[in-house]
Amino acid sequence: MSDVLSPQSIVLGGEARTRDEAITEAGLLLVAGGAVDESYVDAMHEREASVSTFMGNGLAIPHGTNEAKSLIRRTAISFLRYDQPIDWNGSPARFVVGIAGAGDDHLTVLQALAGAFTDDAALAALESARTPDDVLAVLVGRV
Repeated sequence: MSDVLSPQSIVLGGEARTRDEAITEAGLLLVAGGAVDESYVDAMHEREASVSTFMGNGLAIPHGTNEAKSLIRRTAISFLRYDQPIDWNGSPARFVVGIAGAGDDHLTVLQALAGAFTDDAALAALESARTPDDVLAVLVGRV
């Protein structure tokens, strides 16, 4: 888990107020963690323009286009929780998980996140998490 999600890539009080700001916030965490080139953030916005990455249960999972795979240095995710839900094309997103999946890793990451966000106990634990380590405790073994 520590090689995919680090405590530094977890923010429990995201500052974004719009979908586009949230995508940028998630992407910049991936950049800061050394997982992607900065231009990957633009590819995350491109992906969102073509298809919504809102998944339900308050979760959005912005990620880059297939053409941006070369901008990924290693598989990683960023995790943001917002006190006030972000309006994601009419749906409320409280959690935004940025994904950079090298090769086909994004499919494994998506499957693991889906498992966490359809598990009521895991979702409740993510909603009440007070520290990055609390988030890691929920997601360890899943991602």
